[in-house]
Amino acid sequence: MEALATAAMLGNVDVSAQVVLSLSGSFERNIVQYHCEGLDPFTVDFVNASPNFLAIVPLGPQKLVFVNVMSASGAKYVSGQFEFWTKGSEATLTDLQVTDGGTLACSEISDTP
Repeated sequence: MEALATAAMLGNVDVSAQVVLSLSGSFERNIVQYHCEGLDPFTVDFVNASPNFLAIVPLGPQKLVFVNVMSASGAKYVSGQFEFWTKGSEATLTDLQVTDGGTLACSEISDTP
């Protein structure tokens, strides 16, 4: 088992996992495309199943699961050192470990002209 963990840390083994949520009651899934300054457009998968509200956001080669936390306005999601905050069609993506310039302004990409 130790050899497998070491190989995984060195990037020699695929250690991806699948998480299955057992949901009851109301469930909603929204897929939204965003464009942030300096980044290629990306797709966020919002999963809303009270009391769980999640956003799956691709950052680099990874897809991170963000969880909704309290905010004064809009919908704020966090995952590790990252924060994704939406309000209407605008959003920000912030690396909380970067003190200056860690926030990117983002806009929802709409199919409507």
